[in-house]
Amino acid sequence: EWLRKAADQGYAHAQSNLGVMYEHGRGGLPQSDALAVEWYRKAADQGDAQAQHNLGCAYGKGQGVPQNLTEAL
Repeated sequence: EWLRKAADQGYAHAQSNLGVMYEHGRGGLPQSDALAVEWYRKAADQGDAQAQHNLGCAYGKGQGVPQNLTEAL
């Protein structure tokens, strides 16, 4: 609940963590690669390094987005 509130207010670290929770289906959230990518992108656009890494991995594996090795890099 509190993580979602922080993420909704634009706190990048919370957005990145919410992405992790969606990626792994934790905290009562459904597993969703697409929602994980959505939250990673919000955090990555704000300069969160972990989110940038996770977003790159998603592109590399094609999880939640079409596989794109150039974008992953």
